[in-house]
Amino acid sequence: MLNFIEEDYVDAVNTDSIVTVTINEILDKLDPHSVYIPKTISSAVAEQMQGDFVGIGVNFYRYKDSVAVIRTVAGGPSEKAGIQAGDRILLAQGDTLYGNNMPNDELVQRLKGPINTEVGLRVFRKKDRTFQNFTLKRDRIPIVSVNGYCMLDSTLGYLKINRFAATTYDEFSTAMAELKASGAQQLILDLRDNLGGYMGMATQISDDFLPANTPIVYTKNKKGTVATTLANAGGAFENKPVFVLVNERSASASEIIAGALQDNDVGTIIGRRTFGKGLVQREMPLGDGSSVRLTIARYYTPTGRSIQKPYGDGDYESAQDRYTSGELQYKDSIQVIDSLAYTTPKGKTVYGGGGIIPDVFVPIEDNAVLVVQELERLGVFSFFSFEQLDAHRNDYQDWTETAFVKDFQVAETLYQDFVTYLKSAGVPLDTKDHKAAVLLELKAALAYQLFGDNAVLKIRAAQDPMVQKALALKNQTGQVNNIHLLSDKPPKKP
Repeated sequence: MLNFIEEDYVDAVNTDSIVTVTINEILDKLDPHSVYIPKTISSAVAEQMQGDFVGIGVNFYRYKDSVAVIRTVAGGPSEKAGIQAGDRILLAQGDTLYGNNMPNDELVQRLKGPINTEVGLRVFRKKDRTFQNFTLKRDRIPIVSVNGYCMLDSTLGYLKINRFAATTYDEFSTAMAELKASGAQQLILDLRDNLGGYMGMATQISDDFLPANTPIVYTKNKKGTVATTLANAGGAFENKPVFVLVNERSASASEIIAGALQDNDVGTIIGRRTFGKGLVQREMPLGDGSSVRLTIARYYTPTGRSIQKPYGDGDYESAQDRYTSGELQYKDSIQVIDSLAYTTPKGKTVYGGGGIIPDVFVPIEDNAVLVVQELERLGVFSFFSFEQLDAHRNDYQDWTETAFVKDFQVAETLYQDFVTYLKSAGVPLDTKDHKAAVLLELKAALAYQLFGDNAVLKIRAAQDPMVQKALALKNQTGQVNNIHLLSDKPPKKP
């Protein structure tokens, strides 16, 4: 059909667009997680999943008319060469990068290139108003999936994973080794807002918490073939308390970990019911640079439950549905189905049919906090903080990370500057109701640009309801596997 159109149709037609529409319509008839990846974005998707790209190692903004460096990547070419936060990159190999409204994707391509190739940069250093030349050799730059870890007290470690890419287990192992060396005997594993990724990374991480021959996950394809993944001996964190934080955006590989630990009576799942994706995809190339991720199997937790939520005929639960039903605010609004009840080895009842129901329920934050969180996702705090540091960088040069996290207080003048900034940007915000959340995010945004992700985790943990719940449970005598005794009322049955 496409050949007919290309050869004989009366007008010129972009057949790529026809392919995209047609394949998407086919996949829409299957399930919500079989997706088409056009060749125009395939390389970016591949980079995210493989966990690195080749470049010069800077985070930057297009600020006014120039490329402004926010931070350099630790150990990357730019840091090694001496490029600093606040520098403006004016030229790359003689090509002008300022003042020409170059699209971001084209700008990134000027800075990327084959590994070990050199790129000459002309840089304006604002703090001493000098022009400098650098020659960098491009290298592999990690796209981290473990976006922070730290000790919250002398024995409790905290680690956050944002997705499961090819490098996630290696990053996790490195972080865990450092936490254990710092004295970690308990762990908070934060999987909130983690939409998943490679299943193998989730099973490897689960293995580190489970004794030998413990089931982690089962998969079953259309032919009825069952594949079982069992834990190996010598897990890095076996027989130690672990608290897994989840929410309504924890999906797929995140749910494999939560399900494996919950069904084996290991650790405590804290938060809200997870997304409910129990389908396994395989990525298949289509020959022109595009690919399709096709669902090839279902997965089941160790007790045998499927946590895939219903789909078909428009019946696919959304986050808004959960908010409207009240289940994000109240545990007893979570609907369970008696026929999908399963029992763990130690007698705890768990349910299939749509996500992992946590052992300990923590309601969603109030609206003031949610509004501020959305502004943070949109980059409002990050951009404002960059402007502040760009104008007053010397005021922060003597702060260490430890002292900043412990002692730095956002000045009232800085807070009022942010309020003015929001008004000038046309962002309506009742600052009186939102002040506490705004102050926290301003400090976190400054900390990220000065010190990185670990400082941000420490700052947010102090006011994070789920982290504080884990701390409270940790401080109780022992860890209770029948943890519903510590939580709110059990789920309401329909």
